[in-house]
Amino acid sequence: MFGFLLLACLFLHLVVSVPQAPCRRCCDHLPPLDDSASTREGMPTMPEVRTYINMTILKGDKGDRGERGTPGKTGIEGPQGQQGFEGPKGDKGQAGAPGDACKSQHSAFSVGRRKSLHSIDHYQALIFDTIFVNTPEHFNMFSGKFRCHIAGIYFFNVNIHTWNFKETYLHIMQNDNAKAIIYAQPSDRSIMQSQSVMLPLKESDEVWVRLFKHERENAIYSDDVDIYITFNGYLIKPEME
Repeated sequence: MFGFLLLACLFLHLVVSVPQAPCRRCCDHLPPLDDSASTREGMPTMPEVRTYINMTILKGDKGDRGERGTPGKTGIEGPQGQQGFEGPKGDKGQAGAPGDACKSQHSAFSVGRRKSLHSIDHYQALIFDTIFVNTPEHFNMFSGKFRCHIAGIYFFNVNIHTWNFKETYLHIMQNDNAKAIIYAQPSDRSIMQSQSVMLPLKESDEVWVRLFKHERENAIYSDDVDIYITFNGYLIKPEME
């Protein structure tokens, strides 16, 4: 106990005997200010005054429009744009004036035969006895041949009725050249046969139907009641001059 009191007294003696450093301010190293600076430092700061003018009050009336300036140079042409959408279909136009009747070219015929025909020792041209159409009379009923008066492309058609147990053998002819055949083998039943062809013709060309000669027995059938045999043709397109 006595030892503890002795140590406490020694500690207090050391604390009291330590010399204290003098107190200094952080600004003691700066030079002292003069009186005027001290005075300004002590005065309150005045607010800064700036002049502001409202320009909308001073705005005048709108002036007259000036003269147009000189146009500038044309710029470089840009790239072509994309194709636009297809527009709606327009209204139907009015009918045009009729053309010159003299320039309207046409040629057509349709004829029939009421009699049967059998082959003989030489070729035969089919002769027709009934006219359905023949305008403007380019088909010769006596020779059984169509004569071209307007050069161009023509369509021709032949229809026949076969004979029982007999062969049917014919050709569509252009002048003396066979262009298409109408053929049927012998049969116990008669049937209708047809052939069509388009031909380019020049003026004076002739088109007709030829029955083959008697090297083989062939025939075509018809009667006085109904027409089974017909020959037709018409101009599709005239030749351009």
